[in-house]
Amino acid sequence: MLSIAEFLLLALASFRLTRLIVRDYIMEWMRRPFFNVKLVTNDQGVEEEWVEPKGFIGEGLSCQWCVGVWSSIIMVVFYLAVPYGEWLVFVFALAGLQSVLYAWTDRL
Repeated sequence: MLSIAEFLLLALASFRLTRLIVRDYIMEWMRRPFFNVKLVTNDQGVEEEWVEPKGFIGEGLSCQWCVGVWSSIIMVVFYLAVPYGEWLVFVFALAGLQSVLYAWTDRL
């Protein structure tokens, strides 16, 4: 059974991995083959990008809930089964906490 601290550590780590896959620019290369990007001009004459997922994988990669489940499974496996995997989880958890704090302080 996991302690509360381990649970929070895994939650932050899976949050960060999910955000990395679904939203962060650094992983755009991985998402790009599964999305169609269209340039659309809105009513004010401003061009906007419209991103449409392609197929099952595109739908999955655009869904934070879907990726979150897989990210959680990956983090738990790394934490419990991979030698020194807890270090990866720890780094992702720190990055997740930093991300939350940054978003919180950015609103102030």
